[in-house]
Amino acid sequence: MATADGSAGLRTGEVAEQAGVNIQTLRYYERRGLLAAPARTIGGHRVYPADTVALLGVIKTAQRLGFTLDEVAELLETSRRRHPTPDLRQRATDKLAEIDAKIADLTAMRAALADVVAARCDSLTNCTCADCPFPFIDISHLTEGSP
Repeated sequence: MATADGSAGLRTGEVAEQAGVNIQTLRYYERRGLLAAPARTIGGHRVYPADTVALLGVIKTAQRLGFTLDEVAELLETSRRRHPTPDLRQRATDKLAEIDAKIADLTAMRAALADVVAARCDSLTNCTCADCPFPFIDISHLTEGSP
């Protein structure tokens, strides 16, 4: 597909299909500034440069690694300036710390749930198992809206 200036590129559907995203995602990324506004054909159709597919792959990979779209946008902006920066390395280090904290939380949750299963708990509020791992409180007297 050629743009009004004669350059070649990919139409919206082609980019979305090759990148494995839907068209709404592509347009959303464009509105967010993650993708540059594409050229247009004489008929007004969007035509993206071929490297847009690779850029979408970078964005999706960064998201899978735990970066938010805001963080991805900031990292892309840093990259577009083409000046080396420790920003990505620091952000990756921070993400590792976040992931380690989540793993610790999940490990504790798993252990607590394993205790519930092992104790054969049968109720969150009136458990009859001998060694219930839940802190037992009598909430039967509480009414909706009371502390």
